[in-house]
Amino acid sequence: MDIQYRDLGHIGYQEAWDLQEQLLRENVDIKIAARSNGLVEPTALPTVNHLLFCEHEHVYTLGKSGDMANVLISEDDRITKGISFFHTNRGGDITYHGPGQIVGYPILDLEKWHTDIGMYLRSLEEVIIKTLLVYGIRGERSKGETGVWIDADIPGMERKICAMGVRCSRWVTMHGFAFNINTDLSYFDHIIPCGIVNKKVTSLEKELGYALPLAEVKEQVKTCFCEVFGDEA
Repeated sequence: MDIQYRDLGHIGYQEAWDLQEQLLRENVDIKIAARSNGLVEPTALPTVNHLLFCEHEHVYTLGKSGDMANVLISEDDRITKGISFFHTNRGGDITYHGPGQIVGYPILDLEKWHTDIGMYLRSLEEVIIKTLLVYGIRGERSKGETGVWIDADIPGMERKICAMGVRCSRWVTMHGFAFNINTDLSYFDHIIPCGIVNKKVTSLEKELGYALPLAEVKEQVKTCFCEVFGDEA
């Protein structure tokens, strides 16, 4: 799978969302046009795969099936703290994006890979698990809970380091993952992250005891993404 990588740097949530929608729509339009002309072989379609990296300012986003009861902060207090809020069209519940976090938005045509959303999510998890291993940390899956965890099977010690939520249209993906690197974790105190009670969140900085250059970690994520999705760096 050929993938175009782009680092958007600091970008507003709405601007990044609009770009994702544009790239998804371009790929969907290619599919519709090609099939209307009799081309039905998915691997022959000239769709373009992307992985967008970015960093957002403070924002809470709620998935399409999310529960507002998992937002613990009042609207007035949220505005006072300078935190934006968006209802999104991704799966999953409430999460936080902010400085010091790597947000990855893969816009992939799964018909050129595997048409299996569950497999796709497990593969995104594998990217982060491989990245954590570079830093000597064992990342894990938690049964029935999408994302990447540490000490997932130790009651009271479970902590999530990467949240995930995606949307797929005609097998083209958008949205993706939020990987806590040097993230201010206090912003998670105002929500029930991903709607999961009595479990903590963590960051790479918290686990290692020191901050890391985001550019360095992005390169590691990119390398692991290439390994998992079969691209050449």
